[in-house]
Amino acid sequence: MDIEKYIASGILELYIAGALTEDENLDVLSYARKHPEIQAELEAIEASIVTLTKAVAPKQTSKYNFASIQHKIENEKEVKVIALPEEQTNWSSYLGWAASILLIAGLAWMYTQNTALKSELEISSQATVNLEKQIEDAKNSLEKSEELLNTIRDKDIQVVALGGQAVAPNSYAKAYWNKKEQKVFIDAQGLPEPPDGMVYQVWSLKLNPLTPTSMGLLEDFVTDGNRVFALANPNESEAFGITLEPAGGSESPNLEQLYTLGAV
Repeated sequence: MDIEKYIASGILELYIAGALTEDENLDVLSYARKHPEIQAELEAIEASIVTLTKAVAPKQTSKYNFASIQHKIENEKEVKVIALPEEQTNWSSYLGWAASILLIAGLAWMYTQNTALKSELEISSQATVNLEKQIEDAKNSLEKSEELLNTIRDKDIQVVALGGQAVAPNSYAKAYWNKKEQKVFIDAQGLPEPPDGMVYQVWSLKLNPLTPTSMGLLEDFVTDGNRVFALANPNESEAFGITLEPAGGSESPNLEQLYTLGAV
């Protein structure tokens, strides 16, 4: 706990003024017991308010003390009735209390402004973090797009169209295969979003006999705006297929969930 920051927050003045909730009062008492610095600050605030009140309170001394009055009574035979002067409003006393109330109100206002400023700083900080993330995402997306364009424009590239199969006739995809770099870009824009707990898996196929080899999963399919995925392919592929598999992928393709297929 940062004790100096806690003391500077103004909450101790609000506690002395009685402007906190019951739970906040209990927190202040708990901290004061644990930290002598906070207890000392509370006592200093109380002393300051008492000193301020005394400073503006009227200072009057009585013209007669008790002993002189008693002596006068004993030495006079006839007691004279002395008319008391009309009581006058003690404005200095009211001014003292008014000053104390203004001090408390000022401390409460300062605490409110401090809290509001902290909230604005937190919101501004979060907005900055979000903006930095958007910039980084845009940068990554741009780099990925440039890499894809360079791949597509490469003279050694092979483009394989993958058509929809029985389970999803309207599905389609494209594979951009660079045999030299042993890399394949899968454009999966034509595939529907997979259900929860399922993932698309890409297969390299040898046709005779049919031998599937997993090339990898199309991870983060829903959140990837481009839906272009780079996969390594060191295989001598004769065809490519995409199936829908349980999350984590499968060792062999589920041909009943074969979404797209295309020969090289």
